[in-house]
Amino acid sequence: MIDDLILTLDDLSVQEKTVLLRVDINSPVDESKKIKNETRIRRSLKTIEELKAKKARLVILAHQADPIEYQNFTVLREHGELLSALLGTKVEYIEDVAGPFAVEKVRGMKPGEILLLDNVRIHTEETIIFEEEVKLPPEEQVKTIIVQRLAPLADYYVCDAFAAVHRSQPTLVGFPEVLPSAAGRLFEEELKILTKVKQNPERPCIFILGGAKILDAFKMMRSVLDDRSADRILTTGLVAQVMLKAKGYRMGEATESYLEKKNLLEFVPAAEESLKNHSDRIVCPEDFAVDRSGERIEVAAGELPDDAPIADIGKKTISRYCNLIDDSKTVFINGPAGIYENSRFALGTRRIWERAASSGAFSVLGGGDSIAAAGLFEVQNRISFISTAGGGLIRFLSGEKLAVVEALKKSARKYSP
Repeated sequence: MIDDLILTLDDLSVQEKTVLLRVDINSPVDESKKIKNETRIRRSLKTIEELKAKKARLVILAHQADPIEYQNFTVLREHGELLSALLGTKVEYIEDVAGPFAVEKVRGMKPGEILLLDNVRIHTEETIIFEEEVKLPPEEQVKTIIVQRLAPLADYYVCDAFAAVHRSQPTLVGFPEVLPSAAGRLFEEELKILTKVKQNPERPCIFILGGAKILDAFKMMRSVLDDRSADRILTTGLVAQVMLKAKGYRMGEATESYLEKKNLLEFVPAAEESLKNHSDRIVCPEDFAVDRSGERIEVAAGELPDDAPIADIGKKTISRYCNLIDDSKTVFINGPAGIYENSRFALGTRRIWERAASSGAFSVLGGGDSIAAAGLFEVQNRISFISTAGGGLIRFLSGEKLAVVEALKKSARKYSP
């Protein structure tokens, strides 16, 4: 068990039993809906391999879709093909989730066989719109079609979808209501490591927060400063721009217009509050690189031009941040420092990622853009731990209760051996 609260695979006798395994292999796709990055698929292999080795009848449930529902929505045929290739064994894929064909297939499975059902978000009850509008509690989600049809066919439920840990949907919180349920190996590893970062990191511990999703960053910042998980916050990206605006800096017309257009100025009061309570622990850039007709121009934070928007942190800031990384024992990174996809403005992100990877600190990195940058700069194998989660990671470090964690805890209390 994890902290005597959640069951793991060690607590289940899955030999020749039917196991419903919920994974998160939601992957970025190109314009033709072909998978561009296999990270989450590869991270799911450990649990699948262990369950197959124990000759479980393994039924895999997964989704493929962004929160905007049909952006990146596609069937899971290619996911099944990649799983088969990576595992070196057959993963049968069917174009059904909980219909008569799927039920018949599950009933006819033999020990050691693996079946991948189609994208669960084909079902309305598995969409985020349904989750946010209908708001069924877990005990009511037992009555949904997916749970009603699949749960009676299974002996156990295993969740390895840590990236969806904050979602309250039937395949995530409904099955634990009616089946003995456990965390998969990836879920177990993510929970243990992020709990350590949150509750007992080696110190000094710094958080480097940047990127464009500043709602997430400000949620996390307040929590980790108040509970002293972080000794310092180093700000980059749009987070840094809002913090400097809160400090009274003139950001230049081009940057100010962008912040206003994206409704980011509404975060200035939260930034002011954080600075008021923790000004000695929040570090802001002293210089930036701006984009002047595609050319990288370095300017001091107090001298930002009107005609060129911020595109990266400057070299003085990069040097200072790298020194602070060297002096730390734990480094958590979420969000790039600038427009890392453009080589002219990738310097801040690349240098910070490389320094975190080469330092002696325990480095943890999370978020889609952060992971993509790690791949671009070829440091993913030198970062101590890369979390598969995005929104779930933010909410966990922000101290929120997570729907799937609570569901697995409840199942452990009900079904613990």
